[in-house]
Amino acid sequence: MAATTVFKARRILTMDPNRPVATHVAVRDGRVLAVGDAEVATAWGGGTLDTRFADAVLMPGFVEGHAHMMAGAMWQYVYAGYQDRQDPSGKLWKGLTDIEQVIAGLREAESRLEPDAPLIGWGFDPIFLPTERLNRTHLDAVSSSRPIVIMHSNFHLMTVNSAALALAGYTRETLAEGVLRGTDGEPNGELQEMAAMFPVMRRLKIDFRALSREPRSIRAFGQTAMRVGVTTSADLISELPDEDVDTLLSVTGGDDFPLRIVPALNGMSDTPERIVERALALRARTSDMLRLGAVKLMTDGSIQGYTARLKWPGYINGAPNGIWNTPPERLEALVDALHAAGVQMHIHVNGDEASEVAIGAIERAVRKHGGLEHRHTLQHCQMADDAQFRRMATAGLCVNLFSNHIWFFGDQHLELTMGVDRALRLDAARSALDHGVPLAIHSDAPVTPMGPLQTAWCAVNRLTPKGRVLGEAQRISVAEALSAITLGAAYTLGLDGEIGSIETGKRADFAVLGDDPTAVSPETLRDVPVLGTVCGGRVFMA
Repeated sequence: MAATTVFKARRILTMDPNRPVATHVAVRDGRVLAVGDAEVATAWGGGTLDTRFADAVLMPGFVEGHAHMMAGAMWQYVYAGYQDRQDPSGKLWKGLTDIEQVIAGLREAESRLEPDAPLIGWGFDPIFLPTERLNRTHLDAVSSSRPIVIMHSNFHLMTVNSAALALAGYTRETLAEGVLRGTDGEPNGELQEMAAMFPVMRRLKIDFRALSREPRSIRAFGQTAMRVGVTTSADLISELPDEDVDTLLSVTGGDDFPLRIVPALNGMSDTPERIVERALALRARTSDMLRLGAVKLMTDGSIQGYTARLKWPGYINGAPNGIWNTPPERLEALVDALHAAGVQMHIHVNGDEASEVAIGAIERAVRKHGGLEHRHTLQHCQMADDAQFRRMATAGLCVNLFSNHIWFFGDQHLELTMGVDRALRLDAARSALDHGVPLAIHSDAPVTPMGPLQTAWCAVNRLTPKGRVLGEAQRISVAEALSAITLGAAYTLGLDGEIGSIETGKRADFAVLGDDPTAVSPETLRDVPVLGTVCGGRVFMA
């Protein structure tokens, strides 16, 4: 018989309503054997007591339902973002709060490069520096000969210099959507969405997702997750060729790897029939630590990048109404084929016009083929209103809201993109729960830092950096937020029968905390220390 370990903790928050709190949990074969007090393992033949968590609080391992393995890989490039960020090793990178700091940082990085290497930066967001938008002239001042590419924090836009524009063949005669122009009629260096960005990326061999497939990047992603208490994370768009799946199976199968990964296949790169065929083939290769078979679809772009699709009256600054990454008619065909085949979909929708289109496509697929237990999930879904949440509930949809936006971009949304009325319902978690829509909340790392307690804090307090409460009516309780980052997220990934709570038979996945998140004030929820994780019974300390 396999050995049993009994972990003792100051307090265990199980997320199981039948036994909400405990002090001991017995683990055997990487699963929860029993939960209770000091005698928890007696009926099972006893076990070895492990007291290393005696002063800590255990919760179910946090579940990050929307992140990208790029979060581990992006630190190979130059960070040019506004907010302070921490890399996978724990090093703090200070934010750059004006154009001059950004340019100075790029110049310093450029001085260290080999002569023929491009300069690639990431994390920049012009919405925080509204006096002057970064353009090719700024970057030409760093180098007029070396190609420079600065990826915006949302990964839907980039700004490049003249050398990079020339590589892609972009001139004043270029009519491609997403290639922005200055007052002189020339491309100004800003490229919006993949169709416009890809020619630059291809010529410079920039492939952020390919970076994520390297073993060192996968391990960095695992470290990033472990430091914030995450034991299961989605990688919410991936190409997943067989050789990458082989690598993922090898890395995630190691005893030293702390994270269960749930990749979603890019559903926009082929015909609906071939996407279905590939998704079903991937499902057959799934393992405990690598869960395969879901598909990611994209509708619109980024709200703060002005490429999201908004219903009337659009953007308050009069910006054009966004870009369709997948036109509605193609989305309809993809949704129909995938739903008919029983393939779960995660659908990116930011603006409320995009969520309207996605909800309609799901409704028609359900009417045509039946099947409400599909767990298709609208991802981000930041501007949905009560009418849309009612339709989501009827259609069996889940929602994974981008609650971090309330803190990271809330003031900008109120002042610059959507105005007060719609900003008050930004990431409307209360509405989702009230209408019976299964709810998760997320970080979209590396767009914002992975950290489920930070995400929960955002949904509970709805505070912005300027001290606003952005939608009092949409606040949720601490208990509801903790559910959203455990069982709620597990449900959207189809894993709530295995993870998300500490119950007999489930995976022994725990977040190890330095304090009880239900005992601190809601305002300090994000400050609860994360000490490490237990994943499948294996202990990893931050």
